[in-house]
Amino acid sequence: MVGPLVSPEWLDAHLHDPDVAVVEVSFYQPDKAAYFTGHIAGAHYVYWKDFLWHEFDREFPSPEVMADRLGALGVGDESTLVMVGDPVQFATYGYWVLAMTGFEERVAVLDGGHETWVNRGLPLTDVLPVATPRTITPGPIDETCRIGREDVLAGLHDPARILIDLRSAEEFSGRRVAPLTAPFDHGAERRGHIPGARHLPRERLLNEDGTFKAPAQLQAEFAAAGVSEGHEVVTSCRLSHRASLGWFVLTRLLGRDRVRVYDGSWTEWGSIVGYPVER
Repeated sequence: MVGPLVSPEWLDAHLHDPDVAVVEVSFYQPDKAAYFTGHIAGAHYVYWKDFLWHEFDREFPSPEVMADRLGALGVGDESTLVMVGDPVQFATYGYWVLAMTGFEERVAVLDGGHETWVNRGLPLTDVLPVATPRTITPGPIDETCRIGREDVLAGLHDPARILIDLRSAEEFSGRRVAPLTAPFDHGAERRGHIPGARHLPRERLLNEDGTFKAPAQLQAEFAAAGVSEGHEVVTSCRLSHRASLGWFVLTRLLGRDRVRVYDGSWTEWGSIVGYPVER
C-alpha cells in the first residue's frame, strides 16, 4: 500500500496502472462541481453524501454497502484507491469513513486535492470514465476514531482531553455559523463553540498551494494550540470534514493515537437543547 498520502506527481505517474483507481469526492452537486469542467483522467465523480452516508439515515453505510459502492466504481481487492478532495478535506473525510468501514488498507489521499492538481498544470480531461465493476472485501473496521455528543459533553472538564476546533475564525468566535465561503449562513441554531475548545483553523495545516505542511510544522501547529503528548484529542468543525483533516494529520501523518472526530460537530452541538455554548 502506498498511502496514506500520495503526491500529485506520484498519481500522474501511475494513472495507467490498472490497479490504481481514482475517485473525486466533491462537496458540490454535479451542476457546480469542478470535476465536470476538467478532471484527472479515469477519475470518477462522487457527491460526498451519496458516497459516504447511509441512503436515508444520518449515519455511515455498513461495510457491505460500502463494498458495493466501491466495487461499482471499479475498486477491487487488488486496488489502490486514491481519493481526490474538492476541497481536500472531503478526501480525508472519505478516508476516515473508509477506515471505519474496513477499507483503509486500500486507500490514499491525494495531497492538495483537485485544486492543487489543477494549479500545478497537470493534465485534465472532460471524458467521463466507464467503470468495470469489481469485487472488494471489507477488512477490519475501526470505529474508535469517532465520538458522539454525549461523550464529548461528559469530557468537557477532563484535563486529559483537548478539543480542537478547525473551523474559521468567524465560525469559532460566533460571528457566523458557516464560513464566509458558504453561499449563506446556516448549519445550526446557535453560534459559538464548544466550551473549552481550542481554535486551529484548517488552513494552518496546509501550505499556500493546498498541500499538507511538513510533519515538524504540523506538530508545531498542534503544540501551539495546546496539544501535548499526554492528551486525548477530539477534533470538530461544522460538518466534521475539516475535523477529519485534523484527525488525518494527527494520526496518519504524525502517528498519534487517542484521536477521535466528533461526528456531529457544530451542526449538531449548536442545535441541541440544553448543551452549553461559548463565545
